[in-house]
Amino acid sequence: MVNEVLRKIFGTKHDREMKRIRPVVDKINSLEPQMQGLSDEQLKAKTPEFQNRLKNGETVADILPEAFAVCVKLRACLGMRHYDVQLIGGIVLNRGAISRDENG
Repeated sequence: MVNEVLRKIFGTKHDREMKRIRPVVDKINSLEPQMQGLSDEQLKAKTPEFQNRLKNGETVADILPEAFAVCVKLRACLGMRHYDVQLIGGIVLNRGAISRDENG
């Protein structure tokens, strides 16, 4: 009973984690139009750009939305689109966690 009340007030661990991840997914999706305008050469240049940014002190978390947006663009070239749940799974894995459903 107490656990149910606390869960309703604070949400489940899953709910709290999703509140932290959802803004990252929204940022990735917001970058999609910008990535659509990149040429093949500009896309190729993104890898060394990301490497330089990491060498210059940015973290993986700093570049993650843009790097994932590049991946979304590359998939779009194949006529496919990542679902948000796939982006969430990638973010969770990047954080060193294993994604699982609430049942197990």
